[in-house]
Amino acid sequence: MITLYCSLIPVFIGLDVMYTISEVARRFKISRSTLLYYESIGLLVSSSRTSSNYRLYSEEDIRQMEQISTYRQSGMTLKEIKKLLTSNQKTFVTLLEKQLKSLNKEIQKLRHQQQVIINLLKNNDKLRETRVLNKKMWIALLAAVGLSSDEMQRWHVQFEKMAPEVHQDFLESLGISPQEIRLIRKFSAENGSGKTGEGQ
Repeated sequence: MITLYCSLIPVFIGLDVMYTISEVARRFKISRSTLLYYESIGLLVSSSRTSSNYRLYSEEDIRQMEQISTYRQSGMTLKEIKKLLTSNQKTFVTLLEKQLKSLNKEIQKLRHQQQVIINLLKNNDKLRETRVLNKKMWIALLAAVGLSSDEMQRWHVQFEKMAPEVHQDFLESLGISPQEIRLIRKFSAENGSGKTGEGQ
């Protein structure tokens, strides 16, 4: 989901455009206390102060806050975000890859919990409201468009060949047991490598 920001009414100090803490808070839909907390941990420090000691934020501060907001939407902690803001490219990529791996594990965990609930509910009418495609429905869908058993197997072979990890995720999303997934992927990998060896 993309966050939409409110427009800001700038304050001019010389040639520099500055924004008050209330304006920044309103734009990013956060509280003033959140901005004060960000400053206390060194995440976002206002660039200037008025003669009355009120905080003022520069255009560069706003750009940094936009980065912080984007990273927060990715689920990263403030500690991780602080590292991202000052990291080199290698560390930046490493931190994002770590977060992606963490999210993948969480999705896998949630998918398993969802499947447990589905199994407990069985034929409950509420299942129709669940956005879940199971193995039976998937096979019926492929058969409905005219795919034979051999063509379905070739579909899995190509899926495993092109995107093995995504293939794993997809099979898990269908509620297939880990044992059956291993068999499907093993068959797909062996047949995929066999075809490659034949130069096809």
